[in-house]
Amino acid sequence: MKVVRLEGEVFSGTGEGSKYIRLAWVKKQIEEKLGFTPCVGTLNVRLDDESILQKRVLTKRPALEIVPAAGYCRGKLFRAILAEDAEAAVVVPDVPEYPENVLEIVSSENLRKKLQLNDGDTRPSTPGGGAGRRGAPPSGFF
Repeated sequence: MKVVRLEGEVFSGTGEGSKYIRLAWVKKQIEEKLGFTPCVGTLNVRLDDESILQKRVLTKRPALEIVPAAGYCRGKLFRAILAEDAEAAVVVPDVPEYPENVLEIVSSENLRKKLQLNDGDTRPSTPGGGAGRRGAPPSGFF
């Protein structure tokens, strides 16, 4: 399995990820498709130029899909394995004009607390990796 390595800088988002993860149908699909209950919110990473190109490669791979309720957007999930072994996934919303340099990561834990991250911190991430639990397609880790 080819690994896609992404690097970037942690930043505070607008809170939209938190609103999305709180939706019962989103939470249920993450539980069913990834096998963990998501912590409310996402970890936001602003990707560097090379990682933007690598994210394009990642998003062309097979993914688990978030099937939306009426009026909401579709999304892709790529399993993620963090260096510290937290269960996580990269979330790629199918939203027009969504910033190409933004990576959102959902996890069973608050990643800022677990990894002691603050805005401006950088950590390498590596989407890639084999099929995960529940038959998840190729994905990756942060």
